[in-house]
Amino acid sequence: MERVARVSEVIAGSPVSFDEAIKAGFERANLTLRNITGLRILEQRVSVEEGKIREYRVRMEVIFVLET
Repeated sequence: MERVARVSEVIAGSPVSFDEAIKAGFERANLTLRNITGLRILEQRVSVEEGKIREYRVRMEVIFVLET
């Protein structure tokens, strides 16, 4: 059986860590997208205010298989 996948880009943030930002992005994508098969982290950044890290941000691709 042939499979066709699609990729959707998501940006997510967390005040705690990169891992938490990834989890937040995945959990949100999982509410809307079905058949998620993987994630690819493209970029990690931090938001800095007054000399302190305020938010960890990730840009990621969410890969999911299209339904037939």
